Amino acid sequence: MNHYTFDQMSVGMTESFDVTITEEMQGSFGKLSGDMNPMHIQTEYARSNGYRDRLVYGMMSSSFFSTLVGMYLPGEYCLLLSCNSSFHKPVYVGDTLTVKGKVSSLSESTKTAEIKASITNQNGDKVVKGKILVGFTK
Repeated sequence: MNHYTFDQMSVGMTESFDVTITEEMQGSFGKLSGDMNPMHIQTEYARSNGYRDRLVYGMMSSSFFSTLVGMYLPGEYCLLLSCNSSFHKPVYVGDTLTVKGKVSSLSESTKTAEIKASITNQNGDKVVKGKILVGFTK
């Protein structure tokens, strides 16, 4: 876990991490969210709709933006204030995702940072794009 304070932040700072989507993650997210849409739980249904397999929950993919700001950029002293996500390509169980963030602006008056974020899969395809606003406790 990183420990950047507001005063240690600068525009252009970047952090990233990788995560591989497992069957256990998919099942746990479905139970937690209560979303039992067949696109996420039935292979044949997903295939009949033009996908190669069941789709990973979009909100599960974008939940890694919380990991990004809570653990990496800025880390411990962060409060996630807002997160806007757009989904560009499907994510499947077994995909390895690279989650990246870059500080795009800082506000001294509100002690906030805007982070432009993206998630790419193992093929380099951008699957999720995000804009995150964080506040600081220090």
